[in-house]
Amino acid sequence: MSKSLPYSMKDVHYDNAKFRQRSLFKVITQNMISSHVKRECTNCSTGKFLLILMIFGVAYLMLTHTSSTPASIGVEKHVGTEEGHSFFTDGSGRFRRFWRKAPRFPPQLSPDEIAARNKSIHSPGKIDSGPDWVARQQRVKEAFIHAWSGYRHYAMGFDELMPVSKRGVDGLGGLGATVVDALDTAMIMGVDDVVDEAGTWIEKHLSQRIDKKGQVNLFETTIRVLGGLLSAYHLSGGEHGDNASAKGPKPAVYLDTAKDLADRLLIAFTSSPTAIPYSDVILRDRSAHPAPDGLSSTAEVSTVQLEFNYLSFLTGDPKYSLESMKVLEHMKTLPKVKGLVPIYINPQTGDFSGDNIRLGSRGDSYYEYLIKVWLQNPGSNVTYLHEMYKESVQGVKELLVKKSVPNGLVFVGELPYGPKGSFSTKMDHLVCFLPGTLALGATKGLTKDKAMEENLLTLEDLENLKLAEDLAQTCYEMYSVTATGLAPEIAYFNIEGHKEDGPGGGNNHSKYIDDIVIKYADRHNLLRPETVESLFVLFRITGDPKYREWGWDIFEAFEKHTKIDSGGYTSLDDVTVVPPHKRDKMETFFLGETLKYLYLLFSSSDVIPLDEYVFNTEAHPLPIQGHARRK
Repeated sequence: MSKSLPYSMKDVHYDNAKFRQRSLFKVITQNMISSHVKRECTNCSTGKFLLILMIFGVAYLMLTHTSSTPASIGVEKHVGTEEGHSFFTDGSGRFRRFWRKAPRFPPQLSPDEIAARNKSIHSPGKIDSGPDWVARQQRVKEAFIHAWSGYRHYAMGFDELMPVSKRGVDGLGGLGATVVDALDTAMIMGVDDVVDEAGTWIEKHLSQRIDKKGQVNLFETTIRVLGGLLSAYHLSGGEHGDNASAKGPKPAVYLDTAKDLADRLLIAFTSSPTAIPYSDVILRDRSAHPAPDGLSSTAEVSTVQLEFNYLSFLTGDPKYSLESMKVLEHMKTLPKVKGLVPIYINPQTGDFSGDNIRLGSRGDSYYEYLIKVWLQNPGSNVTYLHEMYKESVQGVKELLVKKSVPNGLVFVGELPYGPKGSFSTKMDHLVCFLPGTLALGATKGLTKDKAMEENLLTLEDLENLKLAEDLAQTCYEMYSVTATGLAPEIAYFNIEGHKEDGPGGGNNHSKYIDDIVIKYADRHNLLRPETVESLFVLFRITGDPKYREWGWDIFEAFEKHTKIDSGGYTSLDDVTVVPPHKRDKMETFFLGETLKYLYLLFSSSDVIPLDEYVFNTEAHPLPIQGHARRK
């Protein structure tokens, strides 16, 4: 992995006289001294006296004069001065400095970055550029409407649609998860009919479901339902006391329902003997219990804080934030391996369980929320989260990042038996959240150019951004290496000294056919969003149009192989063969995340800007403090 040069050099002192402006006083005196007049006048004492008097007179006029040029002259008024100031004095009459501050060197780029930047600047795919991307964005919107139409016709009120068999199924507690997950996507896309249908269903049915339903998972219910309700409240104008969309119920419906749900979910925290919550809640009984094996997933207990923090902000009630933040405060005290943590934690003891370290399932969003919760709360006392994040990224680079052979794809593997055990070249598709998170952590949501101009990027940030771009390419190649152009759930990589057993992805034209191995049990595709999420973030931050092109390739593959004519999209059993066998399931996150990120990838950068919002792990945008208002 190549190291980038520093992007700027501060306080470099050198004399750039070629561009230094000469003062009017200096011009006059130099001309007079060097002229024939000087030679004649200085021959007599009277001449010498008049010369000295003239010099002091000019100096007096320059020091006391203020510009009286009419404003209509415009730009010329300010040449060499600031408005309302003389050349020699500032606005309060104090003398200005007579010398100019040494200019700073422009950003220094490595040759490959210069080439990439020039390509980005001159490419028609640049941000806000051209009707082609507007047309493609419209295609994504049409796909969302098609997905919703299948759900509405065959599964309205169920958690998920089975589009092939045309029926609904409850696998997430029966709270109509697709309705809530899809609502803010419809708001962002401006699909008013869906906003009205989903909002009306929530107003009429969701509170009753919450009151009567049984067991739900704390994590899944928080990120999908609670997060979706809070995002809908914000996007519908709830913080401003109005209904921005003029469709659906009053925004207060979303907030009141969210509060009712959160009050019941809090029992998972308060029932536990430690700061680590139980994994499951019985909504109607307001009770909680641990999972059957007694353990909680590390990612699950540490991926509820964005939502509970924002609810506390809106209601003014600190209990939601206090209970959820205890988890991260406790995890700060636990032993780690270069910032990396096992994927299980015991709510009875508060300690990690086992040695398995990975950034895939059960580990992923722990690292995501370290940086996002810190970004959500600028200026607060959560700087320890940023330190934990930086330590964990360094641990990833030292222990988990490898390159494949023969073509050098950068990937993130696993340590299933801890740091002293063998390294696994297994990489879940879920790990493809990491490129976007690394980019977000590097620039804090600003564009790369703006962060460079403001000298906000450290060498570590630049390395992390480079790693993000390398990993994003690997995630894309996990798609392009298959016969369908869609990624498997899990991939393995060949590395120096170790070759994985198993076939490739089926696309023999791919350069990386010999780098990536897809085992038979891992060939399914669940319509996951992680790769397009990272493409969206990287495009917003770098402006490189290749991320849009890659996203379009993925969208076209979804359209070709997963679309069901009667409505909806389906997961697949095997992405390495054409035609692929259909799995008959449309996950809620296809509407809530995958299509939302694709739409935003093709949108203007001022739609949900990354320096004003954080997306929860289910792609529900929540405003950063300072961009939110209390009720």
